[in-house]
Amino acid sequence: MSLTVVGSIAFDGLETPFGKRERILGGAGTHFGLSASFFTDVNAVGVVGGDFGDDEWAVFKRHHINTDDIEVVADGKTFFWQGRYDYDMNTAHTLDTQLNVFETFDPKLSENSKNAEFLFLANILPMLQKQVREQVPNAKFVAMDTMNFWISSMKDAVIETIKVVDCIIINDAEARQLTEEPSIYAAAKRILEYGLKAVVIKRGEYGATLFTNDGYFVVPAYPLESVFDPTGAGDTFAGGFMGYLAAQNEVNDDALRRAMVYGSVMASFNVEKFGTERVDALDYPEINERFKAFKAMTHFDDIPFEKAISA
Repeated sequence: MSLTVVGSIAFDGLETPFGKRERILGGAGTHFGLSASFFTDVNAVGVVGGDFGDDEWAVFKRHHINTDDIEVVADGKTFFWQGRYDYDMNTAHTLDTQLNVFETFDPKLSENSKNAEFLFLANILPMLQKQVREQVPNAKFVAMDTMNFWISSMKDAVIETIKVVDCIIINDAEARQLTEEPSIYAAAKRILEYGLKAVVIKRGEYGATLFTNDGYFVVPAYPLESVFDPTGAGDTFAGGFMGYLAAQNEVNDDALRRAMVYGSVMASFNVEKFGTERVDALDYPEINERFKAFKAMTHFDDIPFEKAISA
């Protein structure tokens, strides 16, 4: 089944303890689309400037991502973000943000994108997210992202958008901020009350947790000795999660749990190099091997309690 993503396509300037890149391909829509493309057909909706060159377009082409709905403003510049990470890779220090053409982004969806069975609303203005959702009324499963800035400045609009989607994928701090609940378990329960089928809370190096009305499921982060660049890891997770679901016949609890693992698998590759470098070069055998590693990490024998305490 096809999957449409609406979000930023950008250039990033990055500096971490492991190196530096002055200007590389980035953006939520980019990271999500590359990750999801390993599982299903992807339509990308975004905007770029005239500085978006052949090398950048080639990345989308290599992964067979439909770019018909990426608007090009020939006399404009592409969204640019520059940031630095210290040894605490959970915290990004923003050095520069230039919205450029993204400042007036007005998503324009072709009939192909509107007819997609799955839709992901990446981190953009919540009112725009809701407008896009209304353009894809027959989508089978819709998920969204948001950020602390929108929650603090237009919380009501964020909530109104949450009410028209099936799933939200956010980090633990955002979940607490949105609900004013200190526990992510209480926060997830509150968010589910808006009518969602699933809430996914990302917890960085501690993995991610899926909450549904029937229970919850926890997946760990893959243990890596070196994290080169965490930029886009959350969007890469979302791409693996939604991409896998779009490849299934039915969205049920089992599919959601496997999607969580595939999301974590894809995110673990993303952080191994800068920007899109690792995921762009990824192949299916690597994905399958890491999926098996996740399964081995979380598997244990079901030993009855009496035998366990006597062992």
